[in-house]
Amino acid sequence: MRATARQADAVALPPPRDAALLAVALVAVSTSGPLIAATAAPALAIAFWRNAFAGAVLIPVALLRRVGELRALDRRQWALSLLAGALLAGHFATWIPSVTLTTVASSTALVATQPIWAALLASASGRTVGAQVWVGIGVAVLGAALLTGADVSVSGRALLGDLLAVVGGALAAAYVTAGAAVRARISTTSYTAVCYSTCALLLLALCLLTGQQIGGYDAGTWVKLAALTAGAQLLGHSLVNVVLRSTSPTVVSLAILFEVPGAALLAAVWLGQVPPVTALPGLLVLLVGVALVIRAGARAVPVE
Repeated sequence: MRATARQADAVALPPPRDAALLAVALVAVSTSGPLIAATAAPALAIAFWRNAFAGAVLIPVALLRRVGELRALDRRQWALSLLAGALLAGHFATWIPSVTLTTVASSTALVATQPIWAALLASASGRTVGAQVWVGIGVAVLGAALLTGADVSVSGRALLGDLLAVVGGALAAAYVTAGAAVRARISTTSYTAVCYSTCALLLLALCLLTGQQIGGYDAGTWVKLAALTAGAQLLGHSLVNVVLRSTSPTVVSLAILFEVPGAALLAAVWLGQVPPVTALPGLLVLLVGVALVIRAGARAVPVE
């Protein structure tokens, strides 16, 4: 058992099939930020439709094929699943608006701090966090400070976007932490069906309370919303979970960090959105810090 665990934790190249699937997943998740920035709909409405579409796909599958799993959940597990859905709603309600306020590169990099927050939550719950993790956190905080400092020189709007992205990363870590016990019991399909549905209902309520327009969009906007759901929400998430069956979580987590340059490149080519040169050192230092945390063992995979 210990040998198997050490092998799973090792940083080694994945098998060719996993590498190919991971590459497709990275392309899929890298489209998320640029698609959000290009979609002519309110940010909260984008968050709602992204999860509503995903729930519409997953709920029938879960009811047809996984109903036994759902019935086997006890009250505590249902409570944790619903809490995870609420935290996921908070994640989307903060991160998606951030993409419209700051650059795709900054927003994607700062929300990728999820492993940092996961390590801090683990420490707060009494688990031992190693010295290497704290070094990585320190490096990441320095990078975030440099990045947000560069964005302050651009506008206060960009700074607000940065702060929302950081909160989004923290909520994503809380979402993964809340659902960890449940995910050990049921399939990804059942778990995400519950979470995405809960998330969509809460976001719908928030849209209605704040007067967000949730319909009446042109055809191009609906196509972008469908592409956002099919790519980042379903394809990327599904393929990452397939790869995790036979590839180290550390390798997968490190690979997912390539979403940041991938999203930045797509935003530059498609939207003409190039981050300021002053932001590049902060982006690099931040990603190095997150990579150090992942490598040291705090491996919450930021695929949500």
